[in-house]
This record gives sequence, C-alpha cells and structure tokens, in this order.
Amino acid sequence: MRRAQALRDVLEQDIVTGKFRPGDRLDEQSLAARFEVSRTPIREALMQLASTGLVELQPRRGAFVASLSFKDVVERFEVMAALEGMCGALAARRITEPMQRELEKAHEDCVREASQENADAYYYANERFHHVIYEACQNAFLAEQAQHLHARLKPYRRLQLRARSRVANSLAEHQGIVDAIRAGDGDRAERLLREHILIQGERLADFIASFDRAA
Repeated sequence: MRRAQALRDVLEQDIVTGKFRPGDRLDEQSLAARFEVSRTPIREALMQLASTGLVELQPRRGAFVASLSFKDVVERFEVMAALEGMCGALAARRITEPMQRELEKAHEDCVREASQENADAYYYANERFHHVIYEACQNAFLAEQAQHLHARLKPYRRLQLRARSRVANSLAEHQGIVDAIRAGDGDRAERLLREHILIQGERLADFIASFDRAA
C-alpha cells in the first residue's frame, strides 16, 4: 500500500500540473513500465485517485483523467473554507480538554515535519491537524461533509504546500488557529480557518504557474 500511495502522489502531481490532461487514458501497462512495477500497485493507485475524483474508472475501458477545470477547483476551495470555518467556530465552543491536547499534539507533529523541509510529510501531519478540528466541532454531519470535501481536494491541498514558503506560513496559520480555539474565540477561529483554506487555492495557482515557467 505504501508503494501504491507513492505512485498515487506522483500521478496526482502529473494530473494537477497538466502532464496528463482531462480525458487522457491512464494505461496500466504503460504506467507499470514507466515506474518498473507490476500492474497491481498501479491499479491500487488509480483506485485511490478515483476516490478523490481526479480519475474516472470506466468499465471495460480503463482509467481516464477527470474533466475538472481550475475554476471547479477554486469553487471547491471556497466551499471548503466555509465548512472549515464552521468547524473551527464550533470547536472553539465545544472542544474538550482531551481533544485540545490532541489538537496541540497534531500541531507539534506539523512543527516536527516542517523542520524536515519535506512538504509531503508535512501534508500528512497537516491532514491530521484538520481532522482533529472536524472531530472537535462535535457535529457529526458537518464533520462528515468536511472530511468528504477534504478528501476530494487532497491532491490540491498537498501540492500547494510546494509553493515557496508555504509550509512555514501554513505552520504560522496553524498556531493562530490553535490559540483561537484554546481561547474559545469562535469568531476568530472561523475567520482564520477560512483565510487558511482560501489562501491554499492561491498558493496552488502559484505552484502551477511556477511549474509552467520551469517547463
């Protein structure tokens, strides 16, 4: 599964940065040859990508890159910002002491990964940080919706961290969010989380633009 995840991460980048275009067929045999692996981890990676909406699996035809425009992605970030803001506002009012400790531990994990200057490792610690906030809001329906859209935006949230200084800035934003939730300041927690998510869409655009220039 770790091999499939690594392959998925590479294919995510290829899709988001335009190496593969909407409608392109992702041939298992060709990809297996490219990565020098069997078709099994390729198939697992494609299934993972399908779960996030980046790939469409068509019976008897194979896997194809989904038709998702950058405007579609930006609209999803706007909805994600609203959902996360709501989670933060409720978490500031409802978080328990054990959950507060879990949130601070998740933030400490982000600090540790940021010090290693590995954007992908930081992303996975960052993912846990946000999921703790979803849990802390104590609204099961809201948490479910946030988790679902988070999964759909995972490729873009991960890659935007490669924009210059984004990991360091993200970490600073996390600290403000932790402080607001700890203080029970729902309005501030909501505002900071909304801004935190909206800027991810901007940094994604920066990353893609820099990739295009390098190409």
